[in-house]
Amino acid sequence: MSEIEQCVLACNDCAGLFRLGRSVEAALNMLEVFETADGLLERNSPAVRQQWSQLLVEMLACQQSQDWLGLADYMQYELTELVHS
Repeated sequence: MSEIEQCVLACNDCAGLFRLGRSVEAALNMLEVFETADGLLERNSPAVRQQWSQLLVEMLACQQSQDWLGLADYMQYELTELVHS
């Protein structure tokens, strides 16, 4: 399994935890997912890095407001798409 596939799987697993209301466990996993994604995305173009920065801001805003479903959607759809770019 490639690094990208592992990251996508981790994003989906973490999103699932948020959807199940297991926010503490998901938040701990989210940190690892963000580190992995950052490592993958640092090799991309400046435009992709900018998208990553903006997405990170949006996801952290969801976390701060405890919008777990919004955060799960960002992780499962937006972040996985960005990692594939």
